[in-house]
Amino acid sequence: MKTITSKKVLTDASRIMTEALVQSGADVFIGYPITPSNLFYAYSKERFPEFLAGPDEISVLQWMCGYSAAGKIPVTATSFPGLALMTETLNMAYMMELPMVLVIVQRLGPSTGSATTGAQGDLKFLDGIISGGFPLPIFSPSNFNDAWTLANKAVKTAVEFRTPVIILTSKELVMTQKGFDINLLEPLEKIDRTPKAFEPPYQPYKAGDDRVPTFYPLGNEEFQARFNASTHDNDGLIKKGTPESLANTWRLREKLEKRVDEFSFYELDAEQGATKLIITWGVTADASRDAVQSIRNKGKKVSLLIVKTILPISSKIYEIIDSYKKVLFAEENMSGLYKEMIFGKRNNPNVKTATKFGSMLTPSEIEATLFN
Repeated sequence: MKTITSKKVLTDASRIMTEALVQSGADVFIGYPITPSNLFYAYSKERFPEFLAGPDEISVLQWMCGYSAAGKIPVTATSFPGLALMTETLNMAYMMELPMVLVIVQRLGPSTGSATTGAQGDLKFLDGIISGGFPLPIFSPSNFNDAWTLANKAVKTAVEFRTPVIILTSKELVMTQKGFDINLLEPLEKIDRTPKAFEPPYQPYKAGDDRVPTFYPLGNEEFQARFNASTHDNDGLIKKGTPESLANTWRLREKLEKRVDEFSFYELDAEQGATKLIITWGVTADASRDAVQSIRNKGKKVSLLIVKTILPISSKIYEIIDSYKKVLFAEENMSGLYKEMIFGKRNNPNVKTATKFGSMLTPSEIEATLFN
């Protein structure tokens, strides 16, 4: 049995995530610094094979599209004000089916809000960020281990599904340094980008049973590559309203929603006989874990669900929630945004929210709300 030697260092999730993205095969970081995502900018300059400093956020995502079309996996990191400026180009990348990873570090809004205060307030914006209600894969790490593994899964999902992917995190996780044994992190798989087999002739947007077209970059010497952000047919040509072009657009939803279980990650700590469930995500998971331990120490039963793939929502998440009589959503925003994505805004006596705005939610506040 191999003995793992401890190597404890003082680190933060931005450094862990940056290293994981590089080891997973991401080629280039393109950024414009904005608080509280600045550490990604600083670390990426040291670690990525290529680094570009953009003049603004709009340029950043435009450059990312160019790199992606040329066969690279680009990464950026920003916060809400930057993401707002990137939204139009993000839609373009989504329609062109360009693999890339965006790290969104949440902070208190609206607008510029408080750049040095964490929050979990961007979720509903991201739920509808692709015009027409199309799903966008969104992962949210709850701790350093998640930051490592989900960064790898983000690159893998971006490549395998030909899509932009978002890693949704927060100021406290990416900027707070802690002692951590980095040798406990599992080895990562460098994502294979070899073009998959297809049935000839090659058409840039013709998909097989997996609903994902084979990707050949610009400049390849085998096939003509074409990328189009307008409604297009299998050849990538603008064909407004034809059955083939509309089916191609519909496929963008199907490739993610019908295969969501392939990239749906969550942690369920189910206690036998429990009728109450705490549901949380991201940085609030630590307080929820402590709340669950405190409740169990008092002889009461409770289960915990930490959701790590926020969108699209897998049917497995609904099945878990439906198996409990009472549920509590623990989130650091005004109204419980993830709760509203599951249950809507209508009040339900069996659904509670423990929320906090402007500061971190505590274990005692979660526990008190559950039993109030």
